[in-house]
Amino acid sequence: MNLTKTLFLLGASNLFMTFAWYAHLKNLNNKVLWVAILVSWGIAFFEYIFQVPANRIGFNDAGLTLSQLKILQEVITLSIFIPFAIFYMRQPLSLNFLWASLCMIGAVYFIFR
Repeated sequence: MNLTKTLFLLGASNLFMTFAWYAHLKNLNNKVLWVAILVSWGIAFFEYIFQVPANRIGFNDAGLTLSQLKILQEVITLSIFIPFAIFYMRQPLSLNFLWASLCMIGAVYFIFR
């Protein structure tokens, strides 16, 4: 249950993080930089609302190591970033997404073995 909670919270955190880091390139590109920064900080606030409890629950209750938490976060980031890049930012589908995903699977294997 705690692992499920951790994964859900990390997923929500990464969704906000991805929008905070990259959506301004599409939506606020014609605004001055400080507007994009303030909007991104506002979105990132919600990232931390999910990320901090996710890491505490994962580390303290689910028994994950720090390295396992980090790799899970990176895998979740990639699984959110790829659809975001393709569908929201209209980036072309590339085999590089597959290769990056395979590298992440290797990272998960080595951290969790």
